[in-house]
Amino acid sequence: MKKVAVIMGSDSDFPTVVPAIKRLKSFGIPVEAHVMSAHRTPEAAARFSTEASENGFGVIIAAAGKAAHLAGVLAAHTTLPVIGIPVKSSTLDGLDALLATVQMPSGIPVATVAIDGADNAAILAAQMLALSDASLSAQLADMKKEMADGVAKKDAALQEKVAGVE
Repeated sequence: MKKVAVIMGSDSDFPTVVPAIKRLKSFGIPVEAHVMSAHRTPEAAARFSTEASENGFGVIIAAAGKAAHLAGVLAAHTTLPVIGIPVKSSTLDGLDALLATVQMPSGIPVATVAIDGADNAAILAAQMLALSDASLSAQLADMKKEMADGVAKKDAALQEKVAGVE
């Protein structure tokens, strides 16, 4: 199975990406996490991204706050899918990171999840890998069924409460 890279612009982003790492591991997807900066270590980021496919990666997840150029820098140097996680920071509540991540120029796509949306980034990465992995596809289908069953249980409990209202 292909690996997923979780690249963060700073080690302070680690708490934000933990849900992605946990989710990927729960699917049995090999994951590596690294700190690289689009601004402080642009050569290292470019090299990692350029070599990612030959190093066994299938998807790159990039988490960054503020200017949030990391996902775009990585995407510029690979044909692998890149998923950006805009990280909420002390300035502008992550809106700056969201706009920087989602506003990529034509030809350099970055799939973007919600601010601090690491779990969805992992699920999207799993869905991408599942295109060529039937076992992973089945795990995702089971997850969706569990979610639907949970909603049905909550609705049944609500109906009991509604019936008791006079």
